[in-house]
Amino acid sequence: MKKWLKKEIKNYNLIHLHNLQSYQNNVVYHYAREYGIPYVLQAHGLAPRIMERSVLKKLYNWVWGYSILKDASKVIALTKTEVKEYKEMGVAENKVEIVPNGIDLSEYDNLPKKGEFREQYGIREEEKNILYLGRIHKIKGIDLLVKAFADLVKELKDVKLVIVGPDDGFLQTLKKQIEDLKINDKILFTGPLYGKDKVKAYVDADVYVLPSVYEIFSVAVLEACACGTPVIVTNRCGIANFVNKVGYVVEYDKDQLRDAIFEVLGDEGLRRGFGEEGKRLVKEEFGWDRIVLHVEKIYLSLI
Repeated sequence: MKKWLKKEIKNYNLIHLHNLQSYQNNVVYHYAREYGIPYVLQAHGLAPRIMERSVLKKLYNWVWGYSILKDASKVIALTKTEVKEYKEMGVAENKVEIVPNGIDLSEYDNLPKKGEFREQYGIREEEKNILYLGRIHKIKGIDLLVKAFADLVKELKDVKLVIVGPDDGFLQTLKKQIEDLKINDKILFTGPLYGKDKVKAYVDADVYVLPSVYEIFSVAVLEACACGTPVIVTNRCGIANFVNKVGYVVEYDKDQLRDAIFEVLGDEGLRRGFGEEGKRLVKEEFGWDRIVLHVEKIYLSLI
């Protein structure tokens, strides 16, 4: 890698570095400075100190990370939350550009018919369907959702919680919690789903819930909205400002989460309104064509 960079890097006008803590960035940063090539850094949510769980990450930032951030011509933030976190790490605000993640809108042009996911997994038509889709990890707050759901089933008889996604070290803890609460029969684990199977899950959900402890940005929220599904997130999600228009934002609190789910499930008109607004906003603001134009504008300003 070093040999190639030494020979070739001078042929480029601009470099785009992704993530923060990586060996590649250390090497590229060295040669970018040596040959005077400007670079853009996009941390993808890895910048904040809150995520520095290990001594190694802290050490990395002191040795390389802060310098790589400081010398970047521009840094790209996904949300206002990440702008604040960059500033806390010493990045000047005039160097930060907000460019959100996007989705391929063509994947949602022809949505599957309602009921296909329910039929496949034996969910009755009269059952309200709450969906979580994402990694099964402690930071996603699924245990909070399970607690809220356990309270909810005391008030609603026909309700199902569907948990979709790969295990990221928290599945057994979650299953033990569900067993202790005696709500096994009300919760469905499907494992990870992709492509049309994933879209079917969104389409048949009455509400999508993302109860994260910390989340800089969620593509899953955009996917749910593209399918016309209302969403509920915690205020610890960086995308919360957008969600205010297409669902509910609650504190990281079991009772608030339960009440928000109860309200959405009990009001079909509300669900329809949130769903239609979600489709419109995603189409207007989060298609890759729009995102790409913004990134190109940043590139051109630096060349």
